[in-house]
Amino acid sequence: MKKKIIELKNITKNFNDETVLDNINLYVNENEFVTLLGPSGCGKTTTLRIIGGFETPTEGNLFFDGKIINDIPPYKRQINTVFQKYALFPHLNVFENIAFGLKIKKLKKSEITYKVNKILKLVGLENFCNRDINSLSGGQQQRIAIARALVNEPKVLLLDEPLGALDLKLRKEMQIELKNMQKRIGITFVYVTHDQEEALTMSDTVAILNEGVIQQIGTPVDIYNEPKNAFVANFIGESNIIDGIMLDDYKVMFCNKVFTCVDKGFSKDENIDVVIRPEDLVITDENKGLLKGVIKSVIFKGVHYEMLVNAEDFEFMVHSTLKFPLGSNVGLTLTPEDIHIMKKSNN
Repeated sequence: MKKKIIELKNITKNFNDETVLDNINLYVNENEFVTLLGPSGCGKTTTLRIIGGFETPTEGNLFFDGKIINDIPPYKRQINTVFQKYALFPHLNVFENIAFGLKIKKLKKSEITYKVNKILKLVGLENFCNRDINSLSGGQQQRIAIARALVNEPKVLLLDEPLGALDLKLRKEMQIELKNMQKRIGITFVYVTHDQEEALTMSDTVAILNEGVIQQIGTPVDIYNEPKNAFVANFIGESNIIDGIMLDDYKVMFCNKVFTCVDKGFSKDENIDVVIRPEDLVITDENKGLLKGVIKSVIFKGVHYEMLVNAEDFEFMVHSTLKFPLGSNVGLTLTPEDIHIMKKSNN
């Protein structure tokens, strides 16, 4: 049985007359990598700051190990934070930066040296003790910031877009390194990002926020394959979202045709949204497709071609490793598993 280490119950946060978080409910299990994902201004950083103790909720309670900690200051929580701007001390070397918190706790010099050397080895920078902070690369500085947080042995590490300042190649390398580090250390990570790929790559659980409300919580696979609403479907990857009617269990009509799907439990003839991922559509011969259309656009994306196909008054986006000529008449096929049904959404 997994143990809840953090729980947010009915958390609301107002700044003046603006509601930034609206009745948030979320829990984080011990040793889990949870990502708060959403666009700018959705409330994810405010949620993180409440967990860290830098903000207090207007309503609701924050639990840590089953105890309410709303009014516990950050330095008394078993939680450390790594910010996007690493806030390293430029006048201190690597060792001194990492040791700073331990010196505040007045640990013995020998114990500080042991702990700093141990954590430097963990982040792969054991030979960097005496290096000037300003001489380090962005990736190295990020590791030092994480080491400085981890050396205090928190139960939870909060990370607020810590890879945002890195270039794309280094960012991708650090995504994998951070995930591996979290598994090696065995502590809980709560991570904030607006980058969908980053969330899917690193997380055990993703919570998607929009306008201060959690839209969906689940594993990366579940959220990608079974989005709860149009906002989630569009925010996590690209989607074709089509108006449809759920005729019956496993039967849906869209684009003036009836399709077999794998969804049930909707009202008879209920208006719904149909989600089809671009990579799930297959372009075939015009006479073999479930839908017939015309290719209106072809763009090379590196690993695939992105094509727009007009079919039955809807413009489908299709991803394929095969290129089809602009203006050609084609068919589109898909399987029942590729058709995802959602409640009608105004998002």
